[in-house]
Amino acid sequence: MARNNWTREELIVAFNLYCKTPFTKINLSNKGVKELSKIIGRSNSAVALKLANFARLDPALQERNISGMSHGGKGEEEIWNEFSNNWEDLAYESEKILATYNESSLEYSANISVQDLPTEGKEREALVKIRVNQSFFRKTVLASYDNKCCITGISITELLVASHIIPWSMDIKNRMNPANGLCLNSLHDKAFDNGLVTVTPDYVIKLSPRIFDVLKKNNPSDLFLLPYEGRKINKPQKFRPLTEFLEYHNQNIFKS
Repeated sequence: MARNNWTREELIVAFNLYCKTPFTKINLSNKGVKELSKIIGRSNSAVALKLANFARLDPALQERNISGMSHGGKGEEEIWNEFSNNWEDLAYESEKILATYNESSLEYSANISVQDLPTEGKEREALVKIRVNQSFFRKTVLASYDNKCCITGISITELLVASHIIPWSMDIKNRMNPANGLCLNSLHDKAFDNGLVTVTPDYVIKLSPRIFDVLKKNNPSDLFLLPYEGRKINKPQKFRPLTEFLEYHNQNIFKS
C-alpha cells in the first residue's frame, strides 16, 4: 500500500534537502533525492515531488514566474512558515532528525569538524549547534546561487563563502536565514564584510569611494573589483536577499 501522509519529521528533512539543492537539480536522478528516499522509505518520485511542492512557496521562484508544482499540501506550508520564523532552531532540528534517520551522530551526519571541541558538556553542545547551523547556512546559500559567486561567477567550491548581509553578531533571528546570505568568492566576501563593496536593494554592485582612492595609486593588482561596478549580481534561484537586509548593509556596513 502506498504511503500518503508525510510525518512532520519527514517534511522537515525534505525541506532540509530542498534548501541544499539547486532548483534546477530537483529531479528523480539527483543523488540527494535518492539518498533521502532510501532513508525515509519513500520513492524517488515522491521525494522529488515533495521538493517541488516546497518550491511553489519560494518568493524568489514566484518572482521569476516559476511556481514548482502548482498544488501541494498544507504540511509544506506549515514547515515553510515554521522555518521562516525560526531558522536558528529549526535548521538545527532538521540536521538532528536527519542524523537520526542516518543512524549516525549529529557531528558525522552534518560533516562538521569537532577535533578542537571539548569532549563533553554544555560548551561542546553549544559549539556543535553553531557549527551545524553554519554548515546548513553555507550549503543552503551556495545551493541558492547554484554554487557560483553572485558577482564573478566563480564556481570553485573551496573559494566560495556564504556571506552574511547583516553580520552574524548583529541579527540573531536571521543568522540562519538564507535570504540574509550572498554566495561570494573569498576575496569579494572580504571586501563585502569590510564595506568596500555592497549590493543595493535593486541588486546592483556598488563600490566604495575608498576603492577609487586606492586605484589612484595605479597599482594594477587593485583593479579586481572595478569591472563589476554598476553591474547586477546573478540573482539566486531560491531565497532571494530581502530588501531590508540589503538596505542595512548599504546604510551600516558600506563605506560611502
